[in-house]
Formats: sequence, structure tokens, C-alpha cells
Amino acid sequence: MSTINVFHGSLQQVAVPEIRQPNRTLDYGCGFYTTTNYQQAEDWVRRHSNDRHKPSCGYVNIYQVDLDVIRSGNCLWFDEPNEEWVDFVYANRNDRNFCHSYDFVYGPVANDKVYAAFALYEDGLLNKQELIRELKTYKLADQLLMHTAESLKSIQFIEAKEVKL
Repeated sequence: MSTINVFHGSLQQVAVPEIRQPNRTLDYGCGFYTTTNYQQAEDWVRRHSNDRHKPSCGYVNIYQVDLDVIRSGNCLWFDEPNEEWVDFVYANRNDRNFCHSYDFVYGPVANDKVYAAFALYEDGLLNKQELIRELKTYKLADQLLMHTAESLKSIQFIEAKEVKL
């Protein structure tokens, strides 16, 4: 068994994750998003603390997952940005009717730099190969999406660490 910790930044402690429909389009569709990068989760908390009524703290929720279970299951896995990743993210972000059937999706997270490059692609100013070349120059964090109720059974809550804002 190869277990690792994954992190979910939130303004709340999330001991029992849920699949939620987002109010905007996301890279991998609806579900419960985590990352293997603690700083990425903490940064999410800090960015989103400005969206609400100025909370005094947020949380990095820590979970344990078994990578063998995820990779052997119904999983779409991207080690780096490639054509399939671009097409998948593009479909999720631009087609409200797009729905995939994967339990898990793992790959690069689209941070602010990636959003800017992706916007150039969406506007036709970069082609797909130029976008991929551009993205490969960035140090990208990762994300692991649990897309189904079944997939949530694979993660175990460990603790929530407070992030002072």
C-alpha cells in the first residue's frame, strides 16, 4: 500500500468531504479537490478569505489516500500538461454540459499563470502545442479530484490545521 497525504484548503474544517456542484466551471469538473502540495492548499485559504466576511482563520484539511487504489480504479491521470489534458480542461471550463465518468482525476492545477496562458489559447492567440510548451516552463502544483461518492471512500481525514488570516 502506498499512502500519501493530500490537502484541501477551506474556510472550514472538512472532516467529511462531499461532492458539490461548483458555482463556476473548474478544471476537472465537480467534486472534491485536493493537492499533494500543502502550500497550494494554504494559498487557496488565503486567496478565498477575501471573498467572505473577513474570517479570522481557515484550515488546511489533511487526508490520507492510497495511490494504488486510485491508480487502479476509474482514474484519469496526467503527469504533465499534454494535448489530452488541454482538451479535458477546456471541455470542463467551457462546456457546461460536459460531464465525465471518472472517479478520480489527477494532474496539474491551473494557477493564475496557467489561466492567463489558457485564455490566450481560448482566444486563438496560442495553438495547443504553443500552450503546452508555455505550460511546461511553469512549476505547476497538482490536484487530485474525487468526482464521485464512491471515490470519497478512498480518503481518510487525519486533521485540520488552522491558518491564521
